[in-house]
Amino acid sequence: MIHEQPSVQRVEHISFFQPVIFDVTPTVKLLWMKEVANDTVRLELFFDAGMIRGKQNIPKIVKSLLLSGTDDQSSVQIHEEIDSYGGYVDIDLGTETAIVTIYCLREHIIPISEQVHKAIQNLSFREDEVTDTLASLAQDFKVNQKKVKSRVSDAFRRHCFSGIPEYAWVSALSDFEQPSMLTYRNFWREHYLNGLTRITLVGNLDQDTVDSLIDLFGQWSKSGTPFFADNFSCEPKRIHIPMEDAVQTAIRIGTFTIPKNHNDRHGLGILNTILGGYFGSRLMTNIREDKGYTYGIGSGVLDYMHGSSLVIMTEVGKDVTEATLEEIHKEITILRNELVSEEELILVKNYMLGQLLRSADGPYAMLDMYNGVDMHGLTLEHYDKAIKDINEMTPKHLQELACKYLIWEDFVIATAG
Repeated sequence: MIHEQPSVQRVEHISFFQPVIFDVTPTVKLLWMKEVANDTVRLELFFDAGMIRGKQNIPKIVKSLLLSGTDDQSSVQIHEEIDSYGGYVDIDLGTETAIVTIYCLREHIIPISEQVHKAIQNLSFREDEVTDTLASLAQDFKVNQKKVKSRVSDAFRRHCFSGIPEYAWVSALSDFEQPSMLTYRNFWREHYLNGLTRITLVGNLDQDTVDSLIDLFGQWSKSGTPFFADNFSCEPKRIHIPMEDAVQTAIRIGTFTIPKNHNDRHGLGILNTILGGYFGSRLMTNIREDKGYTYGIGSGVLDYMHGSSLVIMTEVGKDVTEATLEEIHKEITILRNELVSEEELILVKNYMLGQLLRSADGPYAMLDMYNGVDMHGLTLEHYDKAIKDINEMTPKHLQELACKYLIWEDFVIATAG
């Protein structure tokens, strides 16, 4: 019996389910994806409370205190009530945004949301909870100071964002030693009770439930549009943080690059994938598989609201630090000077198209993809352009992009170890 290999279908377009969009206020909207085949719900609340909004780790401290208790309920009681409904609440703090996420079954979304709302709205900053939180954060800081990856990240961020101080945040032990209740309260009031910027909702709910959620959380809406920096630039520099007891060296190499809405952005994505964006990348093949210098190395394009950066990250033995840097430099030089083979390009194209299709699998993923472009003022056509750019990419164009965006002399090189 002869088995025939199935034909490869060329990806041309992704069919998206469009979310329903509600205007909570003129500047705050709710995105709702209803087409869910089960009873699960995810509610995300986006706040203008990222790390750039406060000094001395105030955003991190307040984020850690959000469910720490009210005058009527302790932290334990709040979490026990959420648990009793089978819910889970996650609070994520990023550079520019903080996100409170509720996961639960649809029949419990209202009582859990009311509990979360009550906990945040009536946050009392109990002295014992603040003391315990600061002690925990201080201990985390001390532990991280012994890790090469934490030290190199701090040094890298401090230099790259030296021209934008609010983005150059780094931690200090003193941030967690003297509580400042008034500062914490002011941040909570400004950036949470008046800082909601967006809501996303996935779940097969009825309209009355959605309206109730809008009424419940809409009162936290931020008036006006948040400001984010758009003047990202830094001077190339070699930085080293000596850590005598460290066995390894952590490496960060990077530079600011084009934003998400730039015409070359998808081409840069292909270039990044070839360099260090997947397991079969050139950096992994050379530095992990061939040289054995590391367990893993990768590169990625990190997005901000109005900019992005290209960063290469790894940890290697201290004795091969300089050799690793030489190999990274070599791989970048090859991409600039030599054409990528058709075989490698086809492999990477198929990988990226497969990842794109997988990223659009199901209502949760689709809403994430919609939200990911909508927040940057883009539409779903961004993904059709990605497919088109991937399909039409040529080795010659890739080389041109490498010469344009992979300039070794423009990179900040930070090491710790």
